Amino acid sequence: MIDTKLPKVGTTIFSVMSQLAVEHKAVNLGQGFPDFEPPQALRDALSRAMNEGRNQYAPLHGIAPLREQIALKTERLYGRKVNADSEITVTSGATEALFSAIAAVVRAGEEVIVFDPAYDSYEPAIELQGARAVHIPLTVPTFAIDWQRVRDAITPKTRMILINSPHNPTGAVLSANDLEELASIVRDTSIVVLSDEVYEHIVYDGAQHESVLRHPELAARSIVVSSFGKTYHCTGWKVGYAVAPAALSAEFRKVHQYLTFCTFHPAQVAFAEFMASHPEHYLELPAFYQAKRDRFRALIEPSRFKLLDVPGGYFQLVDYSAIRDEGDLAFSKWMVEKGGVAAIPLAPFYESPPDTRLLRLCFAKSDATMDAAAERLCQL
Repeated sequence: MIDTKLPKVGTTIFSVMSQLAVEHKAVNLGQGFPDFEPPQALRDALSRAMNEGRNQYAPLHGIAPLREQIALKTERLYGRKVNADSEITVTSGATEALFSAIAAVVRAGEEVIVFDPAYDSYEPAIELQGARAVHIPLTVPTFAIDWQRVRDAITPKTRMILINSPHNPTGAVLSANDLEELASIVRDTSIVVLSDEVYEHIVYDGAQHESVLRHPELAARSIVVSSFGKTYHCTGWKVGYAVAPAALSAEFRKVHQYLTFCTFHPAQVAFAEFMASHPEHYLELPAFYQAKRDRFRALIEPSRFKLLDVPGGYFQLVDYSAIRDEGDLAFSKWMVEKGGVAAIPLAPFYESPPDTRLLRLCFAKSDATMDAAAERLCQL
């Protein structure tokens, strides 16, 4: 018998719900990926890179032209100059970057503060280091952070605080005041901040994304993780990156080089070319997804679901309590089988799930997919 290192881990809820969607021929609003294609110019650049022979190993920290484009974007958006050689690392997706960051910094017996509902890859990465995830629930229904609870949770073992904005699964976004609170908590400590910002370009209603990179004090002690897949509609390419001060980046790269060593070379060439020739893409992303958000909300407004606010990200939380009074896992399975739509329950994102009746629906979908899903949801 194998003595498992991850006794609480099974197949992810995303895989479970996607498989159920296939079995029941349901419209899949569960797993968070677009069902439309990346920009044609980006796909053309990828094909060119492959046909021009960029098919062998890339440098372990990423090709120089891509790191330079990331540095330009970081300064342009967040006002922070970063060294493309020593402070940017291209990774095989954001999940790899998150794991590498945790493995590089956190030691056995230490603690990492996470906020529930928390993305499901966080705690396994923490536990594999022999460390402990300290769960602090976000306040419902706004899913804000109670900073006094964070202060109360700090111990001499606290090594890292892991934040996520825009937040998955709730869409909540951190404010400049939130970052000030965080800075005051970690000041004069050895705590490292890990900031999951994969939805950084998907913030709505004229708000700006308050990246940790905007805050000089926090940026000096943080690893910030971003995702090309989320920004350019190509989650299957699995390319992300991490920005961190040189000393943190050096430790990060020690793990990264033995985890994946390097990242898909042709995609790096394509992203570097596309970022240089189409810098407007990420600037236009908020309006692009806000149109999808607003369209989806209008379509399901006549249903019996109650819609929660969506400040950022591409997920809509809905309250289904007017339809059935049961836990979200059971309701999700019922909705796939009887309603023909797959969603993601929130319970797997919690250490101790609250007694709420909420589901996550992904609206990063084509009009046809949204129309088909809304028609079925309005019949429940």
